[in-house]
Amino acid sequence: MLAEEAKEPFDSKDWIFEIKWDGYRAIAEIENGSTRLYSRNGNLFNNTYPVIVNELKKIRTNAILDGEIVVMDDNGNPSFQLLQNYQDDPDHPIYYYVFDLLSLKNKNTCDLPLLERKKLLKTFLKGKSQVRYADHIQSTGKEFFKLIIKKNLEGILAKKADSEYYPGKRSRNWLKIKHHKTQEAIICGFTEPTGTRKYFGALVLGLKQKDSFKYIGHTGSGFNSRNLKEVYDLLKPSIQKGSPFDGPVQTNMPVTWVRPSLVCEIKYSEWTQDGRMRHPIFLHLRPDKSINEIEMVKAIPTKAITKNSASEEKEKAYTFNSTKVVVTNTNKIFWPTEKITKGDVINYYINVGEYILPYLKDRPESLKRNPNGIKDKGFFHKDAGHDAPDWVKTMELFSESTNKNVNYIVCNNQATLTYLNNLGCIEINPWHSTLKALDNPDYMIIDIDPSDKNSFDQVIEVANVIHEILEKAHIKNLCKTSGASGMHVYVPLGKKYSYEQSKNFAELICILTNEQLPGFTSLVRNLKDRGKKIYLDHLQNRGGQTIASAYSLRPYSGATVSTPLKWNEVKPGLLPDQFNIYTMEKRLKKTGDLFKEVLGKGIDLEKSLSSLDR
Repeated sequence: MLAEEAKEPFDSKDWIFEIKWDGYRAIAEIENGSTRLYSRNGNLFNNTYPVIVNELKKIRTNAILDGEIVVMDDNGNPSFQLLQNYQDDPDHPIYYYVFDLLSLKNKNTCDLPLLERKKLLKTFLKGKSQVRYADHIQSTGKEFFKLIIKKNLEGILAKKADSEYYPGKRSRNWLKIKHHKTQEAIICGFTEPTGTRKYFGALVLGLKQKDSFKYIGHTGSGFNSRNLKEVYDLLKPSIQKGSPFDGPVQTNMPVTWVRPSLVCEIKYSEWTQDGRMRHPIFLHLRPDKSINEIEMVKAIPTKAITKNSASEEKEKAYTFNSTKVVVTNTNKIFWPTEKITKGDVINYYINVGEYILPYLKDRPESLKRNPNGIKDKGFFHKDAGHDAPDWVKTMELFSESTNKNVNYIVCNNQATLTYLNNLGCIEINPWHSTLKALDNPDYMIIDIDPSDKNSFDQVIEVANVIHEILEKAHIKNLCKTSGASGMHVYVPLGKKYSYEQSKNFAELICILTNEQLPGFTSLVRNLKDRGKKIYLDHLQNRGGQTIASAYSLRPYSGATVSTPLKWNEVKPGLLPDQFNIYTMEKRLKKTGDLFKEVLGKGIDLEKSLSSLDR
């Protein structure tokens, strides 16, 4: 997670303030005794800073940490130069100041409020010498910034106390307020040295703008003999004939152009009207950053930032039959292109609650959570019951996938459904069976799962062949879009048969379908082995398996919905994105619930098999 830059410090009871360390940002992954320490662009630090890694190895709990690697000078202040040269001079104190906890015991913590994450972190890091908890103060940012100036430190970070962690995103819930104005820049060339100076005179600096580069100034200040040679040696292999800039660049001496790949940090006084740094001074190289992540600093007035971030954190309360459900971050964008928010998701499920709840009632839920929207792949979170409010029904059951008991949430009412949406559950994934008959599913499912080479018209053809096979055997069947690229065909079983019987029955239908469409369907599950064919999936019919419910949103482009269909709608030209968050309510008013018979008395399996045999 990255921070925006703010112009000035401020006071607020809703914010905390940390030291902005002058070091390398690093993620530490600790898993089953092994440790990976790496930079923002993926460079591994394990061999570079073994003291930190050895300290991290003493942590016996699986966790993912976020922090800053810092080396202290003789006065006890952070020194970026000593950090860069640490392998050659490892005698100075080195620390990993950890300020955030992204995962603990294999449980994602990014959607917890910041202060809760830091509370867990402080207990977790207790007693670690080289790995230190990055402390903070609350409310008094102005006074804290005065102390930073007095100590001549880099600056402070202001963070919204209840903010979530957005991996890879730059958010106004984190603000950096610098003591000195600095700008990261890309080295695009160097000028010839003059007088007694060796190697080069000045660095020519730029910023990337799509496929071209913008000139932002040049600097010959801030160098000594050591870093002149260091920078020159790194630039020499990248020398090229042409300029990376579109237009001419005015310098005092001839320029040798280089392939833009190295990033450095520059101190400056202000920007000129034509977008160049005034009084630029070289500070150091930034090997931990790539040229694609470097942007021009645009410090925003604090009032504008805190006002906007407050609206991002907006809370709202709903009451359902006297049960109050508080939801947070309702303005958070879940679909960036469509500008659909978390609040829109919550309202959708309230509006279609009467239609979806019958397919959720008394069923354990596997929570698929996307708390940062669809650009984040999300995660499954089964064992959530112990964190739920008292009014949420839970049931402890054995999970074969985790080989332990799991406290499942059971979604029996609108309040619970809204609670799940607030957790970031865009899609809803119930079991195929209810608590009344856990070993006996209500329905059998065939999941028509295309590769990226199949058209949706081919998916429709497969669905119709399955439909014809079942109809000839007088077997009741219904279908819905998956909300993604496939379709689901259901057969009601009425809790009369086991998961094993359901799975074997589905496999038989898949075999018969594949016999009719061998050219582009397959019973092979592995995508690599089946190639450009549609997978006929019967393995969804196993205990504990889940699939997106009817009327469930899916975390894909267009905010599509898994939608029940009439069989006469299943014809070429049908597209799954016709059914989405915008169109579903109007459709339901017209069609009503087309899926009711899925929960009906169910087929007679013995008669159905006889009919298929005939």
